[in-house]
Amino acid sequence: MQGYATSFGLGFVAGMRNMTACAALAWAASEGRTRGTLIPGGSGARTLATAAAVAEMAGDKMPFAPDRRIPPSFAFRLAVGAVGGWALAGRRASPQVGALAGMAGAIAGTLLGRAARGPDSRTTPGRAKGLAEDAAAVGLAVLVVSSAERQPRTTGAVSGACRT
Repeated sequence: MQGYATSFGLGFVAGMRNMTACAALAWAASEGRTRGTLIPGGSGARTLATAAAVAEMAGDKMPFAPDRRIPPSFAFRLAVGAVGGWALAGRRASPQVGALAGMAGAIAGTLLGRAARGPDSRTTPGRAKGLAEDAAAVGLAVLVVSSAERQPRTTGAVSGACRT
């Protein structure tokens, strides 16, 4: 995946499982596949983001889990999609367009994921669909990270502060 496909793909993951997208970004940063030094990729960041992703997947099956389309949740998914899209845009791609592609992916992932899942996570079929969505989000995240281009690392005053 070159150019903006990884940006859109990461955004799509954010729409389905936003913390899985954050974990994917941390893993991509650890492999030198993100633009700049904004995304921390140290072992602490990867562990924290991965634990948050697992917790989100568990919490998503609870009856009190909020709808992903409510404004705060939707806004966070858009923000993660934009940052991830910017960070994973290919070397010859515009990072600003990458951010827009990430946001478009987040919109698609949010709406299509919700439509495929249905409204009720309290039933056995609803939980099964949630588990299938978890698997799809993780699989797509792995595909996106493995296909993202390696980026030349830039050094600057921020690089030491952002690395964990």
